[in-house]
Amino acid sequence: MRIKVLGSAAGGGFPQWNCNCRHCKSLRAGTFNGRARTQTQVAVSHDACAWFLLNASPDLRLQIEAMPILHPRNAERDSPIFGVLLTSGDIDQIAGLLSLRELQSFRVYCTASIRRILREDNSVFAMLNRVPNQVLWTEIGSDKSFSLMTVAGHDSGISCTVFSLGSCYPAYVSRHRLAGLNPEDALLGAVLTSSGKRFAYMPAVPEVDDSLLRRLEETDLLLFDGTFWSDDELIRVQGSGSTAREMGHIPVSGTEGSLRKLAALQHPRKVFVHLNNTNPMLDESGPEYREVRAAGWEIAADGWSLEL
Repeated sequence: MRIKVLGSAAGGGFPQWNCNCRHCKSLRAGTFNGRARTQTQVAVSHDACAWFLLNASPDLRLQIEAMPILHPRNAERDSPIFGVLLTSGDIDQIAGLLSLRELQSFRVYCTASIRRILREDNSVFAMLNRVPNQVLWTEIGSDKSFSLMTVAGHDSGISCTVFSLGSCYPAYVSRHRLAGLNPEDALLGAVLTSSGKRFAYMPAVPEVDDSLLRRLEETDLLLFDGTFWSDDELIRVQGSGSTAREMGHIPVSGTEGSLRKLAALQHPRKVFVHLNNTNPMLDESGPEYREVRAAGWEIAADGWSLEL
């Protein structure tokens, strides 16, 4: 399985357009010991020919242009991107679908609840179905395995199992709509399998329990939620706001943080992704970065290529 990290930041990217925090300010000034990042986006392929996106970030068009293997190849209108797997309805995960509206056929894999939100409540997404078979919507369910298929119905060589990680839907979903949605459809983790190798993708994780730990120990590569270093990070930087846990992200540090909770994992290669611009792990000269690396974790960066 080939894995491309097209983007590695949380919503807003790094630097964020309206943020003048110490990190963003020093990055713009060229004095920050770290790198700029676009919003989290990953692509996977079994054969380097048929590619599938894991979510669709707002930066998707630029991310595709920055990765030549995703460029058109043959016909005047062409793309090696055959599908998109959605793990939630968050704006950072779905907005990029609108960048794929130019009448190129592809599949969207999502839960029934996310499909209803996008297709029944948001008329702008009708741009994805202006002509027959423009986008083929495929409903997926928790703990059910399915194959990622090309538009023509050919097996890509990658199978996927998704499972519920949380029950909170984005704030833009109306109360009326929430009453009819399945809580298990709100937020998914995904394990993709190809040639016997397993890749777990979880850019947003509210909590880690024993069942998740057992699932992750069976994988070979883990890209995990690294949004916030501490639970009160935004409050300390901005003077107000929500905690990491209130936003649906387990913090990295602390006795109940992911660094401690996942310390016992032995088998998978462990990589943090989806870093917020306030996260001190971005500073490669800082103690937080060194602590993470010393614990055996890596921090994903835009442009990474991985292979299983």
